[in-house]
Amino acid sequence: MPIDVKAALSAAPTVREVSWTERDVILYHLGLGAGTASLDPAELGWVYEKDLRVLPTFAMVAGQGVSAGAVKPAGMNLPGIDIDLRKILHGGQSLTLHAPIPASGTATVSSRVADVWDKGKAAVIVLEQTAADADGNPLWTSGMQIWARGEGGFGGDAGPEASAAAPEREPDKVLASPTSTQQALVYRLSGDLNPLHADPAFAKMAGFDQPILHGLASYGVVCKAVVDGLLDGDPSRVQSFSVRFAGSLYPGETIDTAVWRDGDRLTLLATCPERDGQPVLTHASMEIR
Repeated sequence: MPIDVKAALSAAPTVREVSWTERDVILYHLGLGAGTASLDPAELGWVYEKDLRVLPTFAMVAGQGVSAGAVKPAGMNLPGIDIDLRKILHGGQSLTLHAPIPASGTATVSSRVADVWDKGKAAVIVLEQTAADADGNPLWTSGMQIWARGEGGFGGDAGPEASAAAPEREPDKVLASPTSTQQALVYRLSGDLNPLHADPAFAKMAGFDQPILHGLASYGVVCKAVVDGLLDGDPSRVQSFSVRFAGSLYPGETIDTAVWRDGDRLTLLATCPERDGQPVLTHASMEIR
């Protein structure tokens, strides 16, 4: 059986140590398009080591950037799960912040399969990661939803219903984030070296006209847009951020993020205006402080 749910859920967590420097943080921010208005003090705070701020979504790449050296990330190796990697998609991502991420530091990251949902034609594997600093204080918890096509139908729990659908009213604000044509080439230096984001021939074999921007890059771009546009540039005000990945984006296109606010909860919808509003991130929500 490709997925042994009992074995996957009962396996001991995988624990590893990660570290990062200010250069890793700056390179990550550059990969999100930061620094284009380099004379703006607010923008400079993302790309200059003096008073450097750290976006919460840096948690997704901590320990994978230039400081990690020339080591390619390992493939998905999860206990109880033996599936064709060509059938998997990164379907969703969640992140909860327990403390601000320092501009340089170390963390102990613990990874485990937290859930396996049966969606009929697909299985969804929920990979949870928790990070703590050198003193054991929690930094963040993340949840990656991995869609495995053709692996459903095993009679398991279907998981929670989708939430955070866009309200049926005009958004309170729309934030525009242009991307650059070389953005995927910069972002991949933070850890994801998949040729889909760099090699035109590989992208065509995968069914795309050209290399696409990383989904987690779009995730970070939207987070930065909200922090800059609504939170006074203060990343510590982000408490949690969850999304579903709905569509690809070509470097050079724009991400428009519509925002509906209800107290300390934001509902978000990210689309691409160059392609008639095609969704990029859906069922997105952010809790703020």
